[in-house]
Amino acid sequence: MRVLALAIVMVATVSAAPSARAQTYDPRYPVCLQIYQGFTDYYFECAYTSLPQCQMSASGRAAQCIVNPYYTGTRKPPRQRDRRPRT
Repeated sequence: MRVLALAIVMVATVSAAPSARAQTYDPRYPVCLQIYQGFTDYYFECAYTSLPQCQMSASGRAAQCIVNPYYTGTRKPPRQRDRRPRT
């Protein structure tokens, strides 16, 4: 009985796990390299600061450069206003 219960729990655990891996974009870089490993299997490397830099890495590979849709850019802190009264 224990073996049957353990087998059911194992099957439920394995089937509940997501089969597709999550694609992540690094929001610190504006350009990503999409690398193809098969007809429908690919992954992203987001570590490029410009399209020419990415294209050099993609040269001769089954890959293409894309603009990172989640790039946050360089954010500057907001200017603080001078709180002194003007005379």
